[in-house]
Amino acid sequence: MAAELVRGQNHPLTQTCLEIRVSAGHPVVAGATLADDRGAVRATDRIAHPGAPTLPGLEVPRLAAADHRLAVDLDAMPHDVHRVAVLLALPVGGGGPVRFGAAAAPFLAVTGPDGTEQASYTITDLDTESAVVALELYRRQGAWKVRAVGQGYAEGLAALLADQGLPDAQAVAGAIHDAVSDGRDRAATPSSRTSDETHVRAAATAGHASGALPPTTPSPPASPPGGPVDYTHPGRRQPPPSAPAQRPAPPVAGDATGWTPEERLYNQVWGMFEDLARTTAAYRGAVEFADSRLEQELDQALSDPRGRLGGAGDAAREAARAKHGDLVDRAREALDRDLAQLTAEAEVVDPALPAAYAGWDSPCWHAYRSPSEPAMAVRIGELSLPESESVGLRVPMLVRLPLERGLWIDAGASAADSLTDADALRARAAHTAVLHAARLLAAYPAGEFSVHVIDPAGAAAGALAPLVDAGVLAGPPAGGAAGVAETLTRLTERVDLVQMAVRAGAADALPADLDVAEQLLIVHDFPHGFDDRSITRLRYLADEGPRVGVHLMLVADREDAAEYGPLLDPLWRALLRLTPVPDDHLADPWVGHAWTYEPSLVPQGSGILRDVLAEVAEARRERGL
Repeated sequence: MAAELVRGQNHPLTQTCLEIRVSAGHPVVAGATLADDRGAVRATDRIAHPGAPTLPGLEVPRLAAADHRLAVDLDAMPHDVHRVAVLLALPVGGGGPVRFGAAAAPFLAVTGPDGTEQASYTITDLDTESAVVALELYRRQGAWKVRAVGQGYAEGLAALLADQGLPDAQAVAGAIHDAVSDGRDRAATPSSRTSDETHVRAAATAGHASGALPPTTPSPPASPPGGPVDYTHPGRRQPPPSAPAQRPAPPVAGDATGWTPEERLYNQVWGMFEDLARTTAAYRGAVEFADSRLEQELDQALSDPRGRLGGAGDAAREAARAKHGDLVDRAREALDRDLAQLTAEAEVVDPALPAAYAGWDSPCWHAYRSPSEPAMAVRIGELSLPESESVGLRVPMLVRLPLERGLWIDAGASAADSLTDADALRARAAHTAVLHAARLLAAYPAGEFSVHVIDPAGAAAGALAPLVDAGVLAGPPAGGAAGVAETLTRLTERVDLVQMAVRAGAADALPADLDVAEQLLIVHDFPHGFDDRSITRLRYLADEGPRVGVHLMLVADREDAAEYGPLLDPLWRALLRLTPVPDDHLADPWVGHAWTYEPSLVPQGSGILRDVLAEVAEARRERGL
């Protein structure tokens, strides 16, 4: 059964030879890009458009038209193509609408070569946009799916192509519009028409308004005006019978792309995160659509005074509610299917994760040894949504190394932890910071990551004990105003020296006693013990430090920091806020879900933290550090 998609929803494809039909009600330009597993279009030869309509496995129309047909053969795609994005844009200077919101909503249907519809999507809620990514065909665990995207761009086609990572996006967009304009001019001049363009006009006269470039392979004569039209792709006059729908392939750990097992697992985890975001957005969008449709139909039934009483009105209302229930049930069925697949994948992936990616309860930590190379990323917690909590699905939250942003461990109360004792919450925040620092130490080879601590009042002595007892800190925790100033001065001077050496290309001129390892500064109970000068230096470290290997981790209550007014706002915005208790404050970049973040904690009674830090300290001693 064909699926009517809403924005963000995906649907499995049972065939690889496809036709994508576009109906816009007004002339649009149609094209498609071929992207890698990260969604990036790396070269101009990976986009099919009116000026270059044919790529391996892909053919798009040459002219702007109200109706289009794009031919796609997924089996013929280059092996490194993982996503095919279908693009629509309004032509420039064609006399038509200049924004999608001023015309009928575009409709797209994905069909098999025999015309069987697999999925359809109407792009709603467009306004000032003049270009849109309509659909995306993407490969997941060896199987192809279609996703309704509907991402519009008010800045036009150039902005769309730039967002996909295409080099020289402005020039490519200009070439596309020029090709459309040239085709329009030729169509308006009978003497300049080529035989191919005459074929297009003849097909359009017969009712074939696809606007696609006529095939180069021989084709039968066009049907006479008013006669039946053969829409079958000329290169596939006798398509093979449709294959029956197959079950999804069993999940395999590390089946994503990448050069190393670690990179493949990293890409797979974030693929799971993206899939969970998309499928949840599709479910919520479908329920919202069903609710809106129910409200409209009930209003319509009540708008007629004759239908407010009697059997006709009751029947209309009952039918509207039944339709609403059917739509919600279908959306829930699709969500449950995707959640089951993601849960099965998580059950396979979690045991295969290396220590840097794994939870503290993973058996791999018991065999931990100091690595010879830095990890690609590190786990700082788990992410979930209310829909995924029903099946216990949580996705690891991984951040790339070296850190591009510092961390703010929020020690203040929020709506999620309003019943937590304030002192207990601060202690838990300090403990969480220690766990993050231990993970970072364990992710780097011995001596390539140093940790400094500022604890002005000594309030975190208990939480810091594992780091202090293991001897893995660069020095004792700094206390008091003098300790704060001395530590900040030393690190800001390091940032200045390394920056000057990098700009001058004179890294060999750095002092021999300079610690060139990555540096982490943990500041507890911020901003207590800090004066204006110290805060200025801390902001400098937050802005300039990550580029030369100096990173921040603040343990602070936002309300306590508010007394400094706007001075600390840039610092707050520059750091990634994490919480010591579950809290739904993180948003994804695709659909903006409020994700529940939960820190990765050591199991109660486990000595794994002590054992890992002991191994880090032993590796440092072996290297004479």
